[in-house]
Amino acid sequence: MHAARNLLLTAIVAGITTSSFAAESPEVQALLNELGELKKRYEQQQQALMVLEQRLRQVEARPAGVAPQQATAVAKGPSTIQSQNSAGSGYGTALKEDAEPAPAVENIYQEASGFFGGGTFSFEPGITYSHYDSRQLFLNGFLALDAIFLGNLGIDEINADTITVDLTGRYNFLQRWQLDINAPIIYRETTYESAGAGGSTSTISEETVTGDPRLGDVNMGISYKFLDEGPNRPDAVFSLRVKAPTGDDPYGIKLNPVPGNDNLNVPEDLPTGNGVWSITPGISLVKTVDPAVLFGSLSYTYNFEDSFDDISTQRGVKVPGKVDLGDWFQIGLGTAFALNERMSLSLSFSELFSQKSKIKADGQSWQTIIGSDANAAYFNVGMTFAASDKLTIVPNLSIGMTPDAPDFSFSLKFPYYF
Repeated sequence: MHAARNLLLTAIVAGITTSSFAAESPEVQALLNELGELKKRYEQQQQALMVLEQRLRQVEARPAGVAPQQATAVAKGPSTIQSQNSAGSGYGTALKEDAEPAPAVENIYQEASGFFGGGTFSFEPGITYSHYDSRQLFLNGFLALDAIFLGNLGIDEINADTITVDLTGRYNFLQRWQLDINAPIIYRETTYESAGAGGSTSTISEETVTGDPRLGDVNMGISYKFLDEGPNRPDAVFSLRVKAPTGDDPYGIKLNPVPGNDNLNVPEDLPTGNGVWSITPGISLVKTVDPAVLFGSLSYTYNFEDSFDDISTQRGVKVPGKVDLGDWFQIGLGTAFALNERMSLSLSFSELFSQKSKIKADGQSWQTIIGSDANAAYFNVGMTFAASDKLTIVPNLSIGMTPDAPDFSFSLKFPYYF
């Protein structure tokens, strides 16, 4: 038996075809069948890991500035608020002069609509921590007597932690236009666990992969307020964002086997981007209902198809090909209200729907990656504290409501207005 196994391995290395061994012996044929099953399960795991990586990058890389703002009240001086009201834009024109809203309400309105005063530049550093926990159960066998499972089972778990430092700059001009650019620096750490090595559920392997802080996908956008709020209509803002593949893409990252567990293979590195260009048109609506603000948004992200030198995860194998990430669209709605002159609170809901992704090796047809679609829903709670007329402190907690969304994300931002 050992001699036959050694003969088989030698033949594989030499590149001898399977058919040349078909008539050698039943033992060799049995080993070939076993090898085929192992290869099939290895390919399935490769696809599963690729799906999880793509899904995680999709929900982590929600287009900035498209989803509803999370209670980000802007600290502006009285002169700024007065100039906006006198110019005929914003909430002040819909009120009587002796019933002007509190500054906190005005600030909520300006931030929810995406505008913060004509001719104003803001710089916003921020940090976000996200935790993602995914578990999968793999069954390899059959059900006997409708109650007893015979075969092998494996339990895989992925715990991912991501820290993102965002640097965002915004400039508003002519009371209706705004430009912004965002550059994220991403640190990732993912722990892979697998039970079921050798057919035993008591055997668990664990491996941690860490990615050094690196640049993610830089994105920029332009917004235009095409409708001013009236007694029976909201403010309406159209936005267009473009994301560049400046981060490290997830394609061609090789999988390394974990010693002692043939069920677990882990990537040698962690990506910081999707690897493709994308464009995101969106629209957001804002309506003030003193002392609160209602807002909602809708956006669609189109990911461009792109070619890569290597899309294989198998070590020692280089397969050039194309990747077509599934497009996604996002909806959101919420409300924000003032607690006092300097603080505000918001509650909102957002959801992202992602289509399936496809890959195509050169010379082959397109292959849809099963399980690459996603439905990521979030419940968001945010608060704003105006530390001064120029500096605002904005904490926000986002809680995942579906398995595809991160369990939770906590962000802390510091917009500063010049």
